[in-house]
Amino acid sequence: MKKTLLFFLLFSTATFQNFARTEPVFRYETAGTITVYIQPLGSVDAKNIDVIVNSLKSFYGCKVVVNTSATLTNDLLAKSRTRYEASKILKKFNSNKNLLIITQQDIACKNTERNIDEWGVFGLGYRPGTTCVVSTFRLNRKNPSHSLQLFNERLAKVSLHEIGHNLGLPHCTSGTDCLMNDARGAIKTVDNEKMILCSNCQKQL
Repeated sequence: MKKTLLFFLLFSTATFQNFARTEPVFRYETAGTITVYIQPLGSVDAKNIDVIVNSLKSFYGCKVVVNTSATLTNDLLAKSRTRYEASKILKKFNSNKNLLIITQQDIACKNTERNIDEWGVFGLGYRPGTTCVVSTFRLNRKNPSHSLQLFNERLAKVSLHEIGHNLGLPHCTSGTDCLMNDARGAIKTVDNEKMILCSNCQKQL
């Protein structure tokens, strides 16, 4: 069920924990504070969870609760059994609460445009809805120096993007800066995005 939320755009110079910001952070705050629950799936680095928690608080002004880790089970495996099916994860953990599932395992979904059954993705979220999943597995690609700052920025952007879908935002076609651009499996697209929502996406919220 689509929730109607009133958002105010506030300028903030807050920084996300664990990585330095080189640009201002724009905060989109709900009139009624929402709570997002973080659901670790399998073994997840606590520092990665911290990045997500702080980015959600800074960007959307929401409360965040971290749940106890859930076990990765074989029923969530994709057909190849080498990675996990994102849609199965969403279906199993679908909740009436705002829930972001985080895993370090590779996740995939069906790509009808490319006629591929298992298309590796950074994340997937219901739109509108309350549940999304994010994977850290592909976020160090094309990061030869394994920069922690770059990895954390990517993780924050993907997490904010998927929560944006839960809040009703589609993929953005207004420009390359907006956080809601469709990455189409390309990490370069994520890197080119800024930590902002374009004016069109702001209006839709």
